[in-house]
Amino acid sequence: MPSMPGMPPGTMTAESCVESCWQSHVMCLQTERYCIESGGMHITPAHLALLADCAEMCGKTADTLIRRSPQHAAVCIACAQLCDACAGDCEAFKGDARMLACARTCHGCAGHCREMAKLAI
Repeated sequence: MPSMPGMPPGTMTAESCVESCWQSHVMCLQTERYCIESGGMHITPAHLALLADCAEMCGKTADTLIRRSPQHAAVCIACAQLCDACAGDCEAFKGDARMLACARTCHGCAGHCREMAKLAI
């Protein structure tokens, strides 16, 4: 699993997961705008909804971790599932560097959230 820059592999903290969620949140919002501007297959309602849902879930997950919620594991698992779905959808845009960057960011967040769900905060 990828670790946050500067972190040894396998090291996870609430703070590093918050950073990963925030990166995914921003990436999905920026990619949603990119898709609207690109048109064509980029603007299917399901695809735009998935980007928006993923951005929102990542933001909510970061909030949950910042609050040190005892329910963080359930939220992190849901975030990981949504990030994986978003990444898979973005990967379908072969040869589109922006979409592939979004997919990588979402896959990274999903991995961090799965790891964070196993930890107490």
